Amino acid sequence: QVQLVESGGDLVQPGGSLRLSCVVSGRFLSINAMGWYRQAPGKERESVASITRSGITNYADSVRGRFTISRDNAKNTMYLQMNSLKPEDSAVYSCNAEVVQPYGRFPYWGQGTQVTVSS
Repeated sequence: QVQLVESGGDLVQPGGSLRLSCVVSGRFLSINAMGWYRQAPGKERESVASITRSGITNYADSVRGRFTISRDNAKNTMYLQMNSLKPEDSAVYSCNAEVVQPYGRFPYWGQGTQVTVSS
């Protein structure tokens, strides 16, 4: 089976930085697009950033210029470098990946990692 595991969430002060990681493991042929999502209490889940297998990126307006998404295809790992963090960035961050398996392409989700920005 396929598993996505996030790590790197923490409590950080406003203006600080964090780097999240998402590792994909299990049986699959390849990974297509990957993305980071976040959900704060009482709010809907929103897309933060996405990256194609070839490295084309897209960002939400609220994080553009502060967050950087990247991936290492050899390690089946995706990253989110978050700088200049704001209290409104506090949320559970989850990763998503479209995984190619012999019988088709399927989306998988991680369990999420908590990011809290507070003084």
